Amino acid sequence: MDQNFLFDPSILADLDYSSWKSSFRPGVSPHTPPHGLKVRPLCATDYDKGFLGVLAQLTKVGTVTREQFMARFNAMKDDKSYYVCVIEDLNKREVIGAATLVIEQKFIHSCGMRARVEDVVVDDTYRGKQLGKILTVVLIMLSKHLGCYKISLECTDQKLPFYQQVGFKQDGTNYMVRRWEQNDV
Repeated sequence: MDQNFLFDPSILADLDYSSWKSSFRPGVSPHTPPHGLKVRPLCATDYDKGFLGVLAQLTKVGTVTREQFMARFNAMKDDKSYYVCVIEDLNKREVIGAATLVIEQKFIHSCGMRARVEDVVVDDTYRGKQLGKILTVVLIMLSKHLGCYKISLECTDQKLPFYQQVGFKQDGTNYMVRRWEQNDV
């Protein structure tokens, strides 16, 4: 079956984890997630595999039709700055985790690239199996592989220990936000 991936899956297969210092439980790593699970790029067919339902466990998703999903998927694929990784339960053929790496093109740092981690979520029935850690490490190593000069994220105070265990540090900067209601956009 021809898969329509957001990005080339061989990129994930080529990631070098030899320099990774953080440990996982025995038998668990980004290359070897728990039995029956696979880390891979988002696929066009993930609309039918529960991808949006997993995201809804993180934040408000709203109503997204198949047509809207495919339009956004294709726009992200064409942009080549979005790397959405998912974990699929191969036995159930369901997406049970997801995380996004967004690459920003910069003029600073010799026209370097900066990476941001977004939307890390694992289905509540699969939590506690280090799947969020696997997804985050995959994104960290992917950003390094792509040549980014740094990777950052925003999170709640309750999530700080989780991200600190994989090497993120608070750098004293402030995160500020301004939101618009849907009718204001």
